[in-house]
Amino acid sequence: MTDAHPAIRLRGLTKEFGQVTAVDHVDLEIGAGEFFSMLGPSGSGKTTVLRLIAGFEQPTSGSIELFGQDVSKKAPFDRDVNTVFQDYALFPHMSVLDNVAYGLRVRGVGKKQRNERAMKALASVRLEQMAGRKPSQLSGGQRQRVALARATVVEPKALLLDEPLGALDLKLREQMQVELKQIQRDLGITFIFVTHDQEEALTLSDRIAVFNAGRIEQLGTPAELYERPVSRFVADFVGTSNLFDAELSAAVLGRDGHHSIRPEKMTVGTEPQLGPGARNAAGTVVEAIYLGSGVRIVVDLDAGPRVSVLEQNVRGRVHDDAHGDRVVVSWHDDDVVAVDGAAILPQNATPTAAVSAAMPGISG
Repeated sequence: MTDAHPAIRLRGLTKEFGQVTAVDHVDLEIGAGEFFSMLGPSGSGKTTVLRLIAGFEQPTSGSIELFGQDVSKKAPFDRDVNTVFQDYALFPHMSVLDNVAYGLRVRGVGKKQRNERAMKALASVRLEQMAGRKPSQLSGGQRQRVALARATVVEPKALLLDEPLGALDLKLREQMQVELKQIQRDLGITFIFVTHDQEEALTLSDRIAVFNAGRIEQLGTPAELYERPVSRFVADFVGTSNLFDAELSAAVLGRDGHHSIRPEKMTVGTEPQLGPGARNAAGTVVEAIYLGSGVRIVVDLDAGPRVSVLEQNVRGRVHDDAHGDRVVVSWHDDDVVAVDGAAILPQNATPTAAVSAAMPGISG
């Protein structure tokens, strides 16, 4: 934390709409200067939490603090935050400069000062040369940056972003992700970013809260969420995982409980991998899908489950495995993650006889 208080503290935050509980007793602290993302599917509660922080909705119970001050009952204009929406809501009849300066004008800032501050805000998003244009003369990415400049020119302590990149095409969205992170770093203010795009959250965030059914399923850094998901929901929603229920975990992994393995942690070959912690299972290739940057190989294991293996495309190699080929799928014990509270057996646990017998000479 860079402040005596967290930028935002939620305590027991609950929001009910009739019989529906959209946000269910959420406790959360977000640090000053942090790029924090709220990630989850539609209806998970993430956008409602953002609207509660902004003051657009009032909590049924619980409290919202901004830098140590309880703002739970304050109107949006009395909270030191600003919001950027997916719909940029720029005034079409105003110039870019006037759009950015509008918030200062409402606050009674003189014309000379507000234009100077608006130009400085435009310079921070590298659009000062577009100051005299109308929004209709800008690209989608440029309009997005104008909306950011307008939101930051009033110097809020926190900026709330509600899926602001959702309307952009893939390439432009990827470019804006880099720019957005740089803008946040330059400004040094707290960004709270709502998205349903897990790759976007992993790319941008210092920390992420994964929402499910109105609650936080897991809170952590991008690496923590991706490498060590605590539940089947997180393992499946954040990235792609091969999921094993209790029966399949016992048959394939030699472990009790539910587990997951990321596709890139597995390899496909003709011979088993050897050494401490190495594990192997025989199977048949269902499909090899060329992805450009890699190859996704789908394999039906003899022990029952279908797994997906992601291999990097090295030196333009197209994978030789074809439908029906017999292969060995290999992984390491360290890459098996217990989910839903499943216990992890010791790494030297002996796999079941069924797996060992799946192909002659394969163990573990």
